[in-house]
Amino acid sequence: MAKRNLKLDTPGNIRKALAKVANMTYKGELDTKTANSLILACNAILSGIRTDEQEKKIAELEQILNERE
Repeated sequence: MAKRNLKLDTPGNIRKALAKVANMTYKGELDTKTANSLILACNAILSGIRTDEQEKKIAELEQILNERE
């Protein structure tokens, strides 16, 4: 199997990476155990990105509320 770099820094890049993993698995270029590991990693990264985005939005809302007081 040829090594490929997967960008996992944004939700859009993660979607592309998951599509690559699915296609590679379907074509037999990637075994299912490795594919499952990559999918789990992508889900963990997505969860972290969502948490960071929510924290950022909460901080912005708190700032807006504090400015109004």
